[in-house]
Amino acid sequence: MSIIFDDEKQNKNLADLQKQEEEDLVQTLAEARYGIPPVHLASMPIENDALRLIDEAEARKEEVAAFKLLGKDVHVAMRSPQPDKIANWTKFFKDREYIPHFYMASLASLEKAWERYKEISYAVETKSGSMAISGEALKKLIMNIKNVEDIKKAVQDIEKDNIHTTSHILEIALAGAVAINASDIHFEPEENTVRLRFRLDGILHEVMEIPPAAHKFINSRIKLISGLKITANSIAQDGRFSIWLDQDEISLRVSLIPGAYGESIVMRILNPKSIRVKLEDMGVEPKLYDIFLKEIHKPNGLILLTGPTGSGKTTTLYSFLQKIYSTEIKIITIEDPIEYHLPGITQTQTDAEKGYTFLEGLRSALRQDPDVIMVGEIRDGETAKIAVESALTGHLVFSTLHTNNAAGVIPRLIDLDVNPKILVSALSLSIAQRLVRRLCVHCKKERVIKPEELELINTMIAKAKSYNKDFADYGVDLSNPFKLYDPVGCLECNNTGFKGQIGIFEAIYNDAKIEDIIVKNPSEREIKEAARNQVSLTIQEDGMVKILKGITSYDEVGGVVDFYEE
Repeated sequence: MSIIFDDEKQNKNLADLQKQEEEDLVQTLAEARYGIPPVHLASMPIENDALRLIDEAEARKEEVAAFKLLGKDVHVAMRSPQPDKIANWTKFFKDREYIPHFYMASLASLEKAWERYKEISYAVETKSGSMAISGEALKKLIMNIKNVEDIKKAVQDIEKDNIHTTSHILEIALAGAVAINASDIHFEPEENTVRLRFRLDGILHEVMEIPPAAHKFINSRIKLISGLKITANSIAQDGRFSIWLDQDEISLRVSLIPGAYGESIVMRILNPKSIRVKLEDMGVEPKLYDIFLKEIHKPNGLILLTGPTGSGKTTTLYSFLQKIYSTEIKIITIEDPIEYHLPGITQTQTDAEKGYTFLEGLRSALRQDPDVIMVGEIRDGETAKIAVESALTGHLVFSTLHTNNAAGVIPRLIDLDVNPKILVSALSLSIAQRLVRRLCVHCKKERVIKPEELELINTMIAKAKSYNKDFADYGVDLSNPFKLYDPVGCLECNNTGFKGQIGIFEAIYNDAKIEDIIVKNPSEREIKEAARNQVSLTIQEDGMVKILKGITSYDEVGGVVDFYEE
């Protein structure tokens, strides 16, 4: 029995090795020999509308796959992109008034695309899920949706007409979520109904209830378009699909888990517009912004972000990459998962089952001669050590770390067995961030300041001043009585009182005091004290500045930071 098991294991390892060798060969030959980019289809969404352009038998015979369609631009992967084949397929698509863009792919990669032909066949045979998610249809719906009430009205209107109700509920939910900038859509079955909720600015809001019968068809349709097993109802499943709006591909990551009254569905919306936030528009105060610019434009160093899940770390990292991107430098990212595709940047996704971890990704990335590396997260000592060594050998490294604040970065790295003497030269910047909701400018209301709030504000301003930080330099009017605002709620903000989010930040950069203390294995308190004279505000001070400027509320900031933390 053990011999058979060992043979099977060896055969699997050999097959995996052969597949990897073919992927490596594609990476080498694509641009060097054929002058076209490589593509790895296993980690990309395959669009059914693109796949339909080539018959399955022809695609398999010629070893090609059309995987993306944007207007009249069709993206085509080929195993052997010989000039004559390129010419033939160019004519094929131009005769049909399409503009082809060619890529080189491995056989294993193409087989991942060909598997989706089954989905096309199934979609033709079934009533639920037969209609693809139409970007044009969504665009028309989006134009008529401004708030949650418009979503409810749109569903009520189709129920009156009784036309394709199930299909339309899903499309209205998608269009509504995109229109009002929701990050997630939740279908939550209960005993007698199903709740539809959206996550807006980090908080879940109930949109409406839908009948359980409609939920069953919506469930089947979502499974169909995201490539999941339709008949499997007792296991958790993850999938994804994409929709196109104008020139933007919006990806949706789908998660289903079994529940007492049916499967709970969560769709996370990855809208490229949400990461096109300029660094200067993220709420970074001018003095700290100058520090960020200085550090991210250095040729080497380690820049680490900290903060809880949902605090905007990924958006900040992407804004750094977009700020420094140039055709003259090579940028590689190792992510889990790739949330947004960035043009001009090589992005790779970890795969624990195949042993491609952050550590292995970082090792592999270093062999690609990069100038800048982004590691999604430092989780272990080995990854931390290699990231630090990379920063010392001419690379600029961005990553995230699990700590509560910027001062916690140094003790955490030392806990991961990074040599403090090396850390002195490698670590450039430690950043902590949180997200708070912006008050709706249409309905926010001034309120009376409580005595304990006024005492805290005056104490914080005085303490900052003792370290040469004047709140007046950050736009706070100190000559008049302070004003605090509370949320109210109106149609403009979906009756939440808030619209949009803004970051609050703190950062510690390496200066003489920090360098002197690192080698002494300092505590967080000692690091905070050593950094107090740096120009950056603490995260509490930054939050208070945004409160006093009327950008957000006292309670909102108090919900994410401890005002009384020393």
